[in-house]
Amino acid sequence: MSERFRVLVCDEAQWLSRECFELWRHLWDDRRTDIAIVFVGGGDCYQVLRREPMLSSRVYVWQEFRRLTREQVLAVIPAYHRVWADADPEDIIYTDGHAAHGNFRAWSKITAHLVTALERLERERPNREVLQWVFGRLGGSGG
Repeated sequence: MSERFRVLVCDEAQWLSRECFELWRHLWDDRRTDIAIVFVGGGDCYQVLRREPMLSSRVYVWQEFRRLTREQVLAVIPAYHRVWADADPEDIIYTDGHAAHGNFRAWSKITAHLVTALERLERERPNREVLQWVFGRLGGSGG
């Protein structure tokens, strides 16, 4: 029995089988649970979830997330983490154009690497040199 409310997040939901969806549905329907289930996925996730009527009929909100625009990046990223709060807006745009491409998950990875780099270099703010190092840690061509 659930002692408190919980949020369950299922990432890459588009790859789940019908049996997996049935398990989620049974968890949701069980009166002893107090849960919210968040299905996250890319590509055809919406179509996959809609094909499961016993599950999709229980969906409260369908929400599509799109890439952040340049304006959104400049508004959101400095508020997201302190390492970006005092960063030069041009460096934020540079980072978005070269590595993040409006993808918040990418921003999360970049930020984690940036925090490590700034600590190791004993610096307070990112610059192009540090950002290039970060891009090199992301795999693929970032810079």
